[in-house]
Amino acid sequence: MPADVAEHDPAPAAAEPAPTGAEVHGADGSPDGSGYAWRGVERALLRMRRAVLLMVLPPLLVPAAVLLGWLAGPYWALLVLLPLVPAAFGWFALARNWRSWRYAERADDLLISRGVMWRELTVVPYGRMQLVEVTSGPLERRYGLARLQLHTAAAATDAQIPGLVPAEAERLRDRLTELGEARSAGL
Repeated sequence: MPADVAEHDPAPAAAEPAPTGAEVHGADGSPDGSGYAWRGVERALLRMRRAVLLMVLPPLLVPAAVLLGWLAGPYWALLVLLPLVPAAFGWFALARNWRSWRYAERADDLLISRGVMWRELTVVPYGRMQLVEVTSGPLERRYGLARLQLHTAAAATDAQIPGLVPAEAERLRDRLTELGEARSAGL
């Protein structure tokens, strides 16, 4: 397992709560009983991803229906409705995926958790971070979102947190950069 990102035994540790964003809580204030102050990503990320689904599906289905109706007859054009079943599944799968994204700031590292069927917990030690950047593409800007990208020494262990409000992404970038400089100076 790389030194930059490792699975971590979730033992309770003091975490400084972030001032903005969506809180994720369970019975003890955490979603998994770990005691960490987990923060979820913004709901606008779900709206954006569903909008992409709706932007991609009709331009594919309408020409296919017209072509099938013209070449094979109107009843064959109904076959185009079959992709609506996976699209409906995708609509609900996007919601589950959105709920799975969360992060927690701890004293020595940042935890990023994601995934529905295959859960993934990424632990990024502050001292291993080399670059922390905030990006926002045109669609993300339209929905008022930004993405935080963490770069470490090993390219395969880079981590990201999508769906943050730009102010929270910048706050997190500044905090992680400050903590990274403090931790790497001690190496």
